[in-house]
Amino acid sequence: MADAPVTTKPAVLILLGPPGAGKGTQARMLQEDFGLVQLSTGDLLRAAVAQGTPAGLAAKAVMEAGGLVSDDIVLAILRDRMAEPDVSHGIILDGFPRTDGQASALDALLDETGQSVTAAISMEVDDGAMVDRVAGRYTCAKCGEGYHDSFKVPAKAGVCDKCGSTEFKRRPDDNAETVRARLEAYHDQTAPLIAYYEGQGVLKRVDAMGEIADVRAELAGIVKDVAG
Repeated sequence: MADAPVTTKPAVLILLGPPGAGKGTQARMLQEDFGLVQLSTGDLLRAAVAQGTPAGLAAKAVMEAGGLVSDDIVLAILRDRMAEPDVSHGIILDGFPRTDGQASALDALLDETGQSVTAAISMEVDDGAMVDRVAGRYTCAKCGEGYHDSFKVPAKAGVCDKCGSTEFKRRPDDNAETVRARLEAYHDQTAPLIAYYEGQGVLKRVDAMGEIADVRAELAGIVKDVAG
């Protein structure tokens, strides 16, 4: 395991990229390599609801009514999570922000504690290849380790490399038609964040079409450069 970054403030890394770019897989590897904590908005929402925090209860009410959880609630949940001691080395945001408005709100939240985004990493891919990549992916039902029919299969067929579970799951929306729609939504809504963070001087670019190990090494180099 690499040495954890030493900073006066915890590192704040953002992974940008369309569905299938490998954000989740690489975020887990950065956790292993540097002691950073991956924060997925979906996981944060579920945890806050389960814990019954004020922000979690607000989110639960909205979701039970069939609405979309507001940015204010998401930011309140993120604020609570970032105050916990296990994020002392820093965080990796996966799935947030998705829009310029969310990015501005995140900047304001970080500014409350004298922090700022350390690096926003654009994981760049070929859209056509993404359809094949996403359509073949699946995860361990127990630990969440990601796999793919062609690119990353378990060392022993049917057995998770990480935890030994024999149960796997696929997202029902991981099909070609849905993936194309999600790519279009990404380019319309989230890709402008690349320009936003480039303007702040914190944007880094990674070719995410390479081998997983190569992408991991490139990301590790970025973390050491910006947070080491």
